Amino acid sequence: MSLDTVKYTFESKVMFAACGFSSCCMSQEDSVLYRARVFSQCAQVLSRNRSRHSSCCRLHILWSWLRLFHCSLAVGDSFAVKINAALVTQSHLIPWTGRSSVAHRISSGTGLRSQGHKGLVSSAVTTLVCSCGCSVPSAPSHPSSCYALSPSGSLFVSEYFSQSAQRLSFYSWYGNAKVFHFHVPEDTVLLRWLLQASRGKEPECTSMEVTVHFRYGAPPVINPLGTHFPANATVRPSYNISITLSSTVQNTTFVNITTPAAGDWFIAAHLPEAAGRIEVKGFSTPCTYMFQADMFVLRLTDMPVLEPGVAMPQTIVSPAKPLHVKVFVPKYAARMWFELRSCVTSERKACAVRVVLGSITLPQSFQRIVTCTGNVNCSISLDSLPWEKWLQIMVESLGTANASVSLEMLASFTDCRPGSTSSFLNFSSLNQSQAGSGPGSPTPPTGMALRNASDQRSFCLQSQPVVREDLDVVSVRYRLLNGPSVAVYSIFPTLLLLNLNSGMDSGGSLVVNLLLNKTSLSQANATVVACVSAASPVLSLNTTQNCSTAFFQGYPLSVSTSSAEAMLIVLYPQTDDWFLSLQLICPKGRSECNAAEAKVTVIAYLTPCFNDCGPYGQCSLLRRHGYLYAGCSCKAGWSGWSCTDDTKAQSVGAQNLATLLLTLSNLMFLPAIVVAVYRYYLVEASVYTYTMFFSTFYHACDQPGIAVMCIMDYDTLQYCDFLGSVVSIWVTILCMSRVKKILKYVLFVLGSLLIAMSLQLDRRGVWNMMGPCLFALVIMISAWVYHGVKRRHCYPSSWKRWVFYLLPGITLAFIAISVYAFMETNENYYYTHSIWHVLVAGSVAFLLPPRDKHKKPWAWSQKLTCRYQICQNDREELYAVT
Repeated sequence: MSLDTVKYTFESKVMFAACGFSSCCMSQEDSVLYRARVFSQCAQVLSRNRSRHSSCCRLHILWSWLRLFHCSLAVGDSFAVKINAALVTQSHLIPWTGRSSVAHRISSGTGLRSQGHKGLVSSAVTTLVCSCGCSVPSAPSHPSSCYALSPSGSLFVSEYFSQSAQRLSFYSWYGNAKVFHFHVPEDTVLLRWLLQASRGKEPECTSMEVTVHFRYGAPPVINPLGTHFPANATVRPSYNISITLSSTVQNTTFVNITTPAAGDWFIAAHLPEAAGRIEVKGFSTPCTYMFQADMFVLRLTDMPVLEPGVAMPQTIVSPAKPLHVKVFVPKYAARMWFELRSCVTSERKACAVRVVLGSITLPQSFQRIVTCTGNVNCSISLDSLPWEKWLQIMVESLGTANASVSLEMLASFTDCRPGSTSSFLNFSSLNQSQAGSGPGSPTPPTGMALRNASDQRSFCLQSQPVVREDLDVVSVRYRLLNGPSVAVYSIFPTLLLLNLNSGMDSGGSLVVNLLLNKTSLSQANATVVACVSAASPVLSLNTTQNCSTAFFQGYPLSVSTSSAEAMLIVLYPQTDDWFLSLQLICPKGRSECNAAEAKVTVIAYLTPCFNDCGPYGQCSLLRRHGYLYAGCSCKAGWSGWSCTDDTKAQSVGAQNLATLLLTLSNLMFLPAIVVAVYRYYLVEASVYTYTMFFSTFYHACDQPGIAVMCIMDYDTLQYCDFLGSVVSIWVTILCMSRVKKILKYVLFVLGSLLIAMSLQLDRRGVWNMMGPCLFALVIMISAWVYHGVKRRHCYPSSWKRWVFYLLPGITLAFIAISVYAFMETNENYYYTHSIWHVLVAGSVAFLLPPRDKHKKPWAWSQKLTCRYQICQNDREELYAVT
């Protein structure tokens, strides 16, 4: 170990110990400034010693940044300038070209507060991490935490979550995107992602752009290729950023989100579109592009709870320290009334505050924002709130920096009583035929009985019981207890609950199909309006006809006598309770539909891939740690999310032509088989026959689309095709070496066994073919040198053999290898690989050695009448014409 390394190890331990791994993050000004100076000294140490011997320096830097960032949040913006000065004092000591990284901000309504010192902290940490040059550590099994006490007395907890880095791929389908799954805890007030993209130092590495997508609740629905989605599918663009890797080996970017929604968050990263070239494994070394996402969260451990109907006084210490409270939304809450009153500032000036209700979700956020000025009470009303969830409310002061604000908050709810439905106590069987009514078991009210009950008890919805039936991974079917049809009225909506909150349901497609029974609808001009929404149902379809809730934009559907069927496909539905609301709407208003009733058949299910990706796609189940999600891999030029985009699709004729070329080109082995049999090489002829047979039926089974025929399992056909190809090359070269028969056959068997083993280990490795070829060539060249030395002239000695057989055969073999290794792409595969078949089979026919001159083909030993047998001496090397 060098002296610089020892010095770095000692200084780094001292400095990072000063940065503090204990929970001593206090709110005093001196403590924060001290830590900032220590942090800058850590930068000096790392800038002087960028050794890779310390594998934990990156983790130290992250910890130090986390604690300093936490301390600065606890102190506030008043000391931001001092902290920034301490951090960037030694920035010139760090020779890194990517110092000016971009810290992305997401804003919705009020959005983030001014970046201030936090943005400069981000830049400083970016420089330190990239200058450190350490390897990326593996994900810890548990998050790391740090505690801080703000001046207002609130206890903040900062936590750090990390996942292992993944190797990025060029994009051709969703399986090429690398997915990261994070869980944001409750009461989180700030979320920061640390995104690190890096590339290798190989000459093949060029400038590259990494696209990163974000989404709350489910994996992002992306479309980098600009293909078409299936009909009736709902698509909302994902939020994404681009990270460029040009001259720098590593790029670090921050993404900040204030008041993020608690729950699952997903990140997907990928490279640009794939070139489509088929690369043989081992011929080239592709550049390695890596991506890692780390998550920092700052959450409030003692967030005040606003109780419904009880006024709660609170104080905002400064504009830099907004007030965070939460209120629990009960089930069947139809409306919330939030009021802000008695707003007074410490300077006796006009009160100016901003109220933000709800949390940020991506790609779309529906936070409700209201600005209150003066001493007048401020209020806001919200309909269709998320049931049985905590609603976060942030109040921030818009006044001067030193002025505190005192106020009172009040929240009240209006409930919505559900109508009577079939009781769950009597569903001993889910069969509808056994769900008959009996004494003590209520039945779903219909017609006038339902309307009378509504008038008497002020019902506002009718809830239908739905049973969730898990079929397989990411496969769920929903069954209505009262039958597939539900009654829909105009007085209030009919509500169905579709449970998708298991945490493993967001990786598929939710399909909702509505079918109207035309005979049940008495009003011909009436329409059944439906809305599919997450977290909260829509309860006012008859008045607004707007499929939106307080914090979510739903998906509308409608059926009528003119269009009796409607379908909705939600790709990657977010993890939550989903609701289907149905209501009968008449053009002239509710009075026209008072006596109307409609029967609608509801079919709802969750499937991994819609329509199983169709005839031109394959549904694949993908995995990231314990999370499973599905994607479609398309063939025959088809593309799109469900392989429904036929823009570049091959026609049926093109598919048939591709199949015929790839299968019939194997018939070129017939001349090689005939030559081998004619020259009495029966073992070689058997190998060529085996290769021709399995190569033909493997390519007949490997084709996409409708021109497919599989006589056995695909994997078996592929293995036999690869085995026959490599063994054919092996036996051909050994046959050319003209070694003794016993040795040749021993090598045949031993080599075939070793080739079979290597193909089982790695079927597509280049050395599975090149290894046997090189070893056989060594044997052949050694045998030819031995024969030449023994005969004292060149071997083979005939110039005709070289000109008319060996040179053409070798030329065909080299052309075939070049086409196979460097010219094949996804578009030209069917004819380039057919050329490979023709060239390889033709080279075998040229390279097979001639038969013995004194031996006629198929010549049997002559038997004498005296029962004596003349033995024929096979001295191959003396009489053979080579």
